Amino acid sequence: MSNLFPKSVNKLPLQILIFIALTTGIVLAGVTYYATPKYTRVGYAPEQPVPFSHALHAGQLGLDCRYCHSNVETSGHANIPTAQTCMNCHSIIKTDSPLLAPVRESYASGNPVPWVNVHEVPDYVYFNHSVHVARGVSCVECHGKINEMEVVKHDQPLSMSWCLDCHRNPEAVLRDPKLVTNLDWKHPGGAEGQAADGKKFVHDWNVQPPQSCSGCHR
Repeated sequence: MSNLFPKSVNKLPLQILIFIALTTGIVLAGVTYYATPKYTRVGYAPEQPVPFSHALHAGQLGLDCRYCHSNVETSGHANIPTAQTCMNCHSIIKTDSPLLAPVRESYASGNPVPWVNVHEVPDYVYFNHSVHVARGVSCVECHGKINEMEVVKHDQPLSMSWCLDCHRNPEAVLRDPKLVTNLDWKHPGGAEGQAADGKKFVHDWNVQPPQSCSGCHR
């Protein structure tokens, strides 16, 4: 019986364990790297119950972001507009459009329009819209050129590393809060002008974005 199997078989259990360890490591590394918002949500553009065009409303018509998302300056969450907000205009414009039927039904019943969330962060992440908006972080930095989108898509990864890049270098994105909703604005002085004004804002407003775990995970 001692000669039934070659001596090389004695190494087989160790080889199997090494193979399992390597395979597990590769799988975990792949999941960790690719199963992030950068890969799983960027470009995500779900179909909505009402085909609302930001390119038309915010772009062509110049509607201010805060008309619909009225709480972004005072609340931690950006509110989704109610049917009442929509009907302020659509009670006299396109009143019989079949595309707006869900809005009219919502207005009549009081039940919210079942909008599909595009931008979401995990439950264990704390993010406050008002803090960022009040300190001159424009909508465009996180949401992209919403005013050019027929269908809203997930534009930026919103991953931890992406957020930390901004927290470590806030002067690259800060602007006068009055310009936050001007999604087409670019600093007339280019990158150098932006950096100079950004550093001034950081100093004058005492901007100290948290970089510790407790800053965003509470």
